[in-house]
Amino acid sequence: MGTTTLVGQVLKKKGYGYTAIDPEATAYDALEIMSNKNVGALPVLENGMIIGVFSERDYARKVILHGKASKQTPVRQLMSSPPVTVNPKTSVQECMKLMREHHVRHLPVMQDGVIVGVISMRDTVNAIILEQESTIEELEDYISGKSYPGAGIDSKNTR
Repeated sequence: MGTTTLVGQVLKKKGYGYTAIDPEATAYDALEIMSNKNVGALPVLENGMIIGVFSERDYARKVILHGKASKQTPVRQLMSSPPVTVNPKTSVQECMKLMREHHVRHLPVMQDGVIVGVISMRDTVNAIILEQESTIEELEDYISGKSYPGAGIDSKNTR
């Protein structure tokens, strides 16, 4: 059974905000922002347009392992580009599929060509868990008779 939760529903609960970074900022600047905002990735915007995503994973694989200096290396050289994006009507299940296929954990959410938020792997997992808990609750209510048609009617007074 697939999830019916949409990205827009997740963002409505989580919030539509996001923090972005300029492509000429350094990896160190990006890490500092990510630490302060407690996020694992930043959309990279140039002239208001998203051109990539810089993540902790990009840092670990493209700076440290290549002997680059954090305070001298611009995000432009490290970001994942082009970015994999979704829109508010994308299902959470589709987001997980995209994340798996593209080996990413963050997806910028675009609406009419403008970024409106970012959805993370954690967001998708939480949405699926909440939906499954709700389904389990509904099934338990059905099995126990709480939501069965006619539930709560005294059987002695039905004639």
